[in-house]
Amino acid sequence: MGRRSIIGTSLAVTAALALSACGGGGSGSGDSNTVRVTLVNHVWTENIRAALPEFEQATGLKVDVTQLGEDQLSDQYNVKLNAGSSDIDVMMYRPLQEGRLFAKNRYLADLTERAKGSGEFDLADFQQAPVGATTYEDKLVGVPIITEQQVLYYRKDLLEKSGFSAPPATLDELKTQAAKIEADNSGVAGFVARTGKAAAVTQFSSFLYSFGGDFVDGSGKSAVNSDAAKQAYEYYGGLLRDHGPNNVSTDMSWSEAMAIFTQGQAAFYPEANSLYKNATDPAKSKVSENVGFAPFPAGPAGSKPYNIPSWGLAVNESSGNKDNAWKFIEWAAGKEQTLAQQKAGVPGARTSVWENPEGISTYPKDMADAITVSLANGVGHDRPLVERVAQAREIVGQPIVDAITGRDAAAAADTAHEAFQKFLDDEAR
Repeated sequence: MGRRSIIGTSLAVTAALALSACGGGGSGSGDSNTVRVTLVNHVWTENIRAALPEFEQATGLKVDVTQLGEDQLSDQYNVKLNAGSSDIDVMMYRPLQEGRLFAKNRYLADLTERAKGSGEFDLADFQQAPVGATTYEDKLVGVPIITEQQVLYYRKDLLEKSGFSAPPATLDELKTQAAKIEADNSGVAGFVARTGKAAAVTQFSSFLYSFGGDFVDGSGKSAVNSDAAKQAYEYYGGLLRDHGPNNVSTDMSWSEAMAIFTQGQAAFYPEANSLYKNATDPAKSKVSENVGFAPFPAGPAGSKPYNIPSWGLAVNESSGNKDNAWKFIEWAAGKEQTLAQQKAGVPGARTSVWENPEGISTYPKDMADAITVSLANGVGHDRPLVERVAQAREIVGQPIVDAITGRDAAAAADTAHEAFQKFLDDEAR
């Protein structure tokens, strides 16, 4: 979805096309002692750049960093990877957005043996769901470095006013509490969420999984018209239709939905944990002191929120410097750096950083507790796992819009199923 979280966007970075990690210019000469790394503008990147002298001193290697905005990054990869260029060694990429395409096109080197053979790296320490998203045809082609999980944001003061002692543990309770709070508070919606047909897909996914569905079945066929999917579409759309903001638009992404919540106009808001500072920062939120976080409510299949890697590191298959490229990844995604990133507010993919009190010390306690549930039950994708992700999201997101606007969600799911199956058949050719 090209998620641009507040945690995930460095406000201090300018749109420079090439920046040297150490203040010098990059040689681009193919020197085996120079690792050429392409990274996105992100807090993770700023943190790792600050730590690079430690890596360079320990290894004797020089790291040349090219740092780009997301759109520029995609443009560069489209040009250089398609051309088989060898002047990128390590690349920062989005496993769920372009990972499948890159892997199918053999742009990503197989890291399986390197990762398994490094005891210090400890591949087993990585959460299963994010690693699944960086695996293609049973080969590890990337290492997850930044994760996101879905949690439920809520207003503690409104729950208390309406007599609720705890946030909803189930989707049935969510509907009940949303209705009661809305009835008790004029001008406050019981629920708000993303509504745009593409933007909503990622957050809708947790509802889909918790109803027992998925975008495709075990054989890779469309499953968006399963009974579980139809129930999920109707639930999500119906909750917004019946208890969402008045005259709710059907083109909201996270920024619009978050604004409604932080302006005090909604009681519940399911969203990525990476955005939580928008709700807790008094400079951005009128309700900062009353925001709570809860695990994603359980549906008929339990609580199954997504637990996904928003960014990962990979080695360019065309690189002639794979050994040193792996040394960089081994360090940058190692336990020490992952803990440092986590303490700086960048959620990591390693189990150890969530089990370490230091790793959760900077998070609100209820947020850390909610994330723990996501780590245990999370699903490793929040959109269809296909090559043409944007087109797929448009297709499977249409029933969300139809349900919100009061159309027949089941019929919309049947229509989407036909279009999505055709899409899958076309992509398989």
